[in-house]
Amino acid sequence: QVQLVESGGGLVQPGGSLRLSCAASGIIFSANNMAWYRQAPGKQRELVAAISLLRRTNYADSVKGRFTISRDNAKNTVYLQMNSLKPEDTAVYYCNCHRMSGTTGYDYWGQGTQVTVSS
Repeated sequence: QVQLVESGGGLVQPGGSLRLSCAASGIIFSANNMAWYRQAPGKQRELVAAISLLRRTNYADSVKGRFTISRDNAKNTVYLQMNSLKPEDTAVYYCNCHRMSGTTGYDYWGQGTQVTVSS
């Protein structure tokens, strides 16, 4: 049973910071690629940041220099440090686990955590 549980969301003012956490179970964490996605009302879900099992990282252009993704394999946890938050960062943030098994791709999702950036 694969489970991803996000935490750390909340309400912050523009320019503030939050750190999101995603605790995973039911997978060999160190062998999986992890990512954070977000979805704002009326918009498609978009990739925010990703980190591979080799710890290579990729970021959406909109968050480069502000967000940092990291992973702690010993704790089966992936983090998203968000600094200099803007109102346009407001969204539900989802943790994602992706792996390939042969030609089949598997995606697992958490239930999301709300991030609201507002004065």
